[in-house]
Amino acid sequence: MLELDRISVRYGTSQAVNAVSASVAPGEWIGLIGPNGAGKSSLLRAVAQLVPHEGAVRVNGRAVRRLSRRRQAQLVAYVPQAPQLPAGMTVAEYTLLGRTPHIGYLGVESEADRLLCLALLERLGLGALADRTLPTLSGGEVQRAVLARALAQQAPVLLLDEPTSALDISNRFEALELVDELRRERRLTVLSAMHDLTLAAQFSDRLLLLSAGRLAAAGPPDEVLDEALLAHCFGGRVRVLVDDAGGGLVVVPVRRHSTAV
Repeated sequence: MLELDRISVRYGTSQAVNAVSASVAPGEWIGLIGPNGAGKSSLLRAVAQLVPHEGAVRVNGRAVRRLSRRRQAQLVAYVPQAPQLPAGMTVAEYTLLGRTPHIGYLGVESEADRLLCLALLERLGLGALADRTLPTLSGGEVQRAVLARALAQQAPVLLLDEPTSALDISNRFEALELVDELRRERRLTVLSAMHDLTLAAQFSDRLLLLSAGRLAAAGPPDEVLDEALLAHCFGGRVRVLVDDAGGGLVVVPVRRHSTAV
């Protein structure tokens, strides 16, 4: 289980996250939603122990900040919005970095490590690009390579910060479907910040709605995606519809001024 106990993050005098608490069950997918500046990325970075914060993050009852960086990486994998990409590294080499927490300080990657990474690349549609260097990839290919590296950690908690922002519509669904498949296979706990409310509704078991750093609502998508609540937090009108074909929710922005004649 992943537990967030009154997490707060400050940058100077600015309060980015204010006393957010939540519990995430093993195998559960939680979507973090909210307007720009609501604190979604800061909360994920606090869970990943990448920014100073107040409060506690626990995985299976263990306080993550008290663990070594190596042990933290064995428990929590993080996919940032803007990852650092070593210019001369190939896709396969980059993915193998995900195995670092499981290799001894003087050890090297095993054949099993390499096969695991190549299998992940194949599932993400990057098998043919394994020997390509990172700067030669498109934005969507980079995003999938970063996801492959995180999945190679085999950590029980996976943090995703806008994981499909560089992908087109079909590839967004494919990438999230793969995450969902691996979540079910490995019983991964997923916490993802997503700006696309429709995707968040369709893939998340529960949603956490942040507004000005605070938790404004939490619960199943059909409870949190309330038109009046979203209008209040996002500052714009939306319609929340039910997809007749799939039964999922679809969030549609409403223009302030119609151009119809």
